[in-house]
Amino acid sequence: MLSAPVLRKLKSGRNLLAFSHGVDSTALFYLLDEAGVKFDLAIVDYNVRAQSKDEVASARHLAAKFNKQIYVKSVQLGESNFEHEARAARYDFFAEICRERGYENLILAHQFDDKFEWFLMQLGRGAGLSELLGMQELEIREDYAIARPLLGVRKCELERFLKGRNLKYFTDETNLTDRFKRGFIRAKFSEPFLNEYSSGVKKSFEFLAADAISLTPGISNLAPKIYLIKRGWGEIRGVDQACKRLGLVLSAAQRNECARCLENGADCVLGGKVAVGAGAKFIFVTPYVKEAMEKKFKEACRRLAIPPINRGFLFLADVDLALFEELL
Repeated sequence: MLSAPVLRKLKSGRNLLAFSHGVDSTALFYLLDEAGVKFDLAIVDYNVRAQSKDEVASARHLAAKFNKQIYVKSVQLGESNFEHEARAARYDFFAEICRERGYENLILAHQFDDKFEWFLMQLGRGAGLSELLGMQELEIREDYAIARPLLGVRKCELERFLKGRNLKYFTDETNLTDRFKRGFIRAKFSEPFLNEYSSGVKKSFEFLAADAISLTPGISNLAPKIYLIKRGWGEIRGVDQACKRLGLVLSAAQRNECARCLENGADCVLGGKVAVGAGAKFIFVTPYVKEAMEKKFKEACRRLAIPPINRGFLFLADVDLALFEELL
């Protein structure tokens, strides 16, 4: 079931599995163990269901039984835009663990049904090819890689795997309702469609992925955490990819805001974390840092037309500005 290229990468690095004890992550737990992949666990308790305490307790028991480290975080979120806040909370938690504990790969249990649900949600919002495809088996971030070894597997296959071996897992009842947008898409559209046409959808994703390669904007990783995207067609997709590598997943509103700024030749800060500078030939993407700079450094940046929004990080990181001479 597991993707062979992803499996090879996981066998050569330190891995953290994002765990919920639902069907997907529980099946992935046992599949990784059987494949000889070493990994630890991280789980988030959102405190919205009484059952979540049992899920965390069972996850702790499973980690102890298989001699694995487990990281647990308890959060309290507001009801407004819960899905978005929950996603941000867990990804921030996982990223923090990877950075602080030296995990090279964050393993996510997204499967084929998730990939198609994402496609439909983005289609409904009005998205381009990059956003429609969204989930990739391997996605390189600045401090770690995201691995999704189950993207070619249907959820029903994972359920059969667990039931066939009588393995314990939990069902989040909120996923069975249309209370949240993803649940609505799943119940009304994606699941019935895949039950009829899954093989054709898989083939279409293969064709789209091949097309996307030829359309992907060029990104230069000039130095650690410094990305340059050539101005022109597809530049906002390049910014989106650079932000992901810096640990920020842009919302549709943030992408639109960024596009407006770039069109007007203006710099912007996204999520309070990433500085996007509107250069004449290139877009600069770096972490956002406020820093007092020496006059000589500021003058060199001005001469090279490096956007002001990016200069604080370059100064703090002691970047050799000679790197930009030939490009700019």
